[in-house]
Amino acid sequence: MNNRAALDIDKIKEGPIPRHIAVIMDGNGRWAKTRGLPRTAGHQKGVARLKEFIRVATQLGVEYITTYAFSTENWKRPEKEVDFLMDLFEKVFLEEVEHFNREGVKVNIIGNKNRLPSAVKKRVEEVMDVTKGNSRIVVNVALDYGGRFELVNVVKEIAQKLLDGELDLTDVDEDLIGGSLYTKDQPDPDLLIRPGGEKRISNFLLWQLAYSEVYFSDVYWPNFKKNELLSAVYEFQQRERRFGGLKGSGGE
Repeated sequence: MNNRAALDIDKIKEGPIPRHIAVIMDGNGRWAKTRGLPRTAGHQKGVARLKEFIRVATQLGVEYITTYAFSTENWKRPEKEVDFLMDLFEKVFLEEVEHFNREGVKVNIIGNKNRLPSAVKKRVEEVMDVTKGNSRIVVNVALDYGGRFELVNVVKEIAQKLLDGELDLTDVDEDLIGGSLYTKDQPDPDLLIRPGGEKRISNFLLWQLAYSEVYFSDVYWPNFKKNELLSAVYEFQQRERRFGGLKGSGGE
């Protein structure tokens, strides 16, 4: 399958499909700049690309998607851009909630919701409530999310329970920590996709990505079309996942 045009969704489905895909939607601003457009135009195009990404992933049989929409560090961007993004989130959650519901998408917003504008928080609560009964695919939208922030909160929560006598030190293990994360009750991502040319994870799902396969692409997110996703999944299928074990020693 070196010929990208030859990628076929039915052929891809014959191989192992990642249950959970994490994606860093990178390159919106640079995509806009190459076209002489404002960065905001790139963000708008990125939303449309996410809808297609979810549609194709659902067809493949992916069960969970976690998408990095706005990080804790993104508040440092110019105020005008941040305000635009908040307005865009509000608009998308309002306009797309029925679409997600019809498509069987359960939308879960993860991150620190306390700093979000009240109008955005209202739409966040609405989209989560309307889609909570859906089970075709779960889409986690990481909004005001940081991996370190998440882990600090988990440490504080567990520490308080230890102080209150609700937990013993021997109770603290990987299962306890994993069960305290935003993504509790979900499998860790099998595959992380980052378009846009950067090759780092940028404080995203630091605990959950411990054994994820990573796929980097130079394609900007607004151009990350169906065939790009199929290419990422196909490459995932070619890898031998060992989770720290050696071939032939019981590890995958």
